Amino acid sequence: MVIESLGGGGGEGEVRPVMIESPPPSSMMSSSGPAVCNSHAPAPPNPRTPPLTGDDDSDAVNDGDGLELLIPPLNFSMVDNGIFRSGFPDDANFGFLKSLGLRSVISLCPEPYPEVSKKFLKDNKIELFTFEIDGCKEPFVNIPEEKIRDALRVVLDVTNHPVLIHCKRGKHRTGCLVGCLRRLQRWCLSSVFDEYQRFAAAKARVSDQRFIELFDLSSLRQSPISFSCSRRH
Repeated sequence: MVIESLGGGGGEGEVRPVMIESPPPSSMMSSSGPAVCNSHAPAPPNPRTPPLTGDDDSDAVNDGDGLELLIPPLNFSMVDNGIFRSGFPDDANFGFLKSLGLRSVISLCPEPYPEVSKKFLKDNKIELFTFEIDGCKEPFVNIPEEKIRDALRVVLDVTNHPVLIHCKRGKHRTGCLVGCLRRLQRWCLSSVFDEYQRFAAAKARVSDQRFIELFDLSSLRQSPISFSCSRRH
């Protein structure tokens, strides 16, 4: 695990998170293991706003009234109060990310973080946690369980909230991490898998869902799993 600190907590003013609600499932896991039910996962993510065009290099776009338009990253969605997920954000998304008042970002990508993104995080006092997980498409390559566990510990620490979790597309690696979080929240497996498939769509992997189902939660059972809305002050 590599953890790169790009700034401390705290910010200027109060920032109001912008996202859809994320209702809990209607069924819960039993204490003996994951239950199976027919409840529904949260609403699907909003589609990505079309990319910028033209010669303007600014990361802000204005509408006809001169107001800045905020562009969410690919596959952006709210997971819980103070927890968000997406694909890899770029400079066109910086205005939107700033509106969330993030304290931290969890990257699940092995590639070096872009310098322009690192500067944005540093300028906004956002801490970067990097867990290098290959986005391998091979069906029998194991997902590194210890890295997912370490990333979950960061997510469960409310002092890191609001936090954004991302991989390249916000589908598989992010889906595995969020799926394991849902099991900690005692979601039934049918709801966990339904949420995973909403983001992965036609590229859903049986190996990912198997990993979520068999992930050992025992070392995380004592961690808090109820989150309050944690805006920066």
